[in-house]
Amino acid sequence: MKPVIALVGRPNVGKSTLFNRMTKSRDAIVADFAGLTRDRHYGEGKLGSHEFIVIDTGGFEPECTSGIFKEMAKQTRQAVAEADAVIFVVDARNGLSAQDHDIAKYLRTANKKVLLAANKAEGMQTGPQLAEFYELGIGEPIPVSAAHGQGIRSLVDMSLEGFFPEEDEDDLVDGRDWREMDLDKPIRLAVAGRPNVGKSTLINTWLGEERLVAFDMPGTTRDAISVPFEREGKRFELIDTAGLRRKGKVFEAIEKFSVVKTLQAISDANVVLLLVDATQGVTEQDAHIAGFVLESGRAVVIAINKWDAVDSYQREMLQRSIEQRLAFLKFAPVLHISAIKRQGLGPLWKAITAAWVSATKKLPTPVLTRLLQEAVQFQQPKLAGAYRPKLRYAHQGGQNPPIIVIHGNSLEHISAAYQRYLEGRFREHFKLTGTPLRIEFKSSQNPFADKEQ
Repeated sequence: MKPVIALVGRPNVGKSTLFNRMTKSRDAIVADFAGLTRDRHYGEGKLGSHEFIVIDTGGFEPECTSGIFKEMAKQTRQAVAEADAVIFVVDARNGLSAQDHDIAKYLRTANKKVLLAANKAEGMQTGPQLAEFYELGIGEPIPVSAAHGQGIRSLVDMSLEGFFPEEDEDDLVDGRDWREMDLDKPIRLAVAGRPNVGKSTLINTWLGEERLVAFDMPGTTRDAISVPFEREGKRFELIDTAGLRRKGKVFEAIEKFSVVKTLQAISDANVVLLLVDATQGVTEQDAHIAGFVLESGRAVVIAINKWDAVDSYQREMLQRSIEQRLAFLKFAPVLHISAIKRQGLGPLWKAITAAWVSATKKLPTPVLTRLLQEAVQFQQPKLAGAYRPKLRYAHQGGQNPPIIVIHGNSLEHISAAYQRYLEGRFREHFKLTGTPLRIEFKSSQNPFADKEQ
């Protein structure tokens, strides 16, 4: 499961700028005045092959008991509660304040891993200006500059220390050696989608009991609920997630608390069932959820629920919206079901099982290399200047999703179109369905390149 890092501090110390640096995005609004961020803001970060979730919070005033600042403090406390590590951001230029002492006092009682980041510390790497921050009792201040990107890598390294096993990264899938993955464990199946598309109703239909609260109101499910299930001798772990809706539609604090749980449940699943409401079509939010599933590398099956409630014209329009908005999930099977009437559930299980089999399939090195050589004979990669990329051999680098590592020379010049061509050849031969396929290129280095002539 991805570790969660929360950014905490008083207003205008640079938390949102640090958030943008850690997520390599511009998602958080940044401006030179206090109190701009009021809500919790989630983002995805990556350091090498290690992925994590970052939470940006508003200015924290623990002693405030009224108004918007009371609500902001409540949001920050919830962010700390769901975090694995907390980065306490202080302003190195303006020095300590009474508010910093209040925050430090709260964090010392929170029983969390806390790092003290002294932001805006350009040119202070060895200066005495940081000595006063030892008063907070949090530990050694780490000088960083979010605006200039200084010290961020070390800060993230220290935040993630102890969360990932020390193993060869080439053989890791979700922190495990993929060649030793226990395929007899239950298949973790996450049911994801917007609020009120019928996720809990579908799981109750599978289980044959009212195991989960199903009600015609968005936001009924608050957390990711896991339920064991067995079908035709195969064990599953069904995960009902909270519906993800647009940020502007999320009002209650408890619902915002469930967003990180849903993202973690998707990342931790083997297969994700993306449920779409036929009566509403494929919305922008469906595409966002699908995009997160794809980034996570999970096998995915698309199920159009409430298919019985739409006429032929709506079905045709729905098909077009799938082709347009979910074009990046062409590998995923699309099935039409009605959870409440138990229609289409048999083919749905077959598609889920097929996606799992594809995601965990072993791809022998000799077969991969032969397919690669045949593909090159049929169509060579384009020339890149005076050189043509040379593809030598391929082997499997992971499962769920399947990763194919191709070795050769000048592979950095391989075009995206040629990569899609290779992916199509591999998919066709191994009959991979419902799973993303990742291709990585590793070029050989010229041992004489750095030697003087």
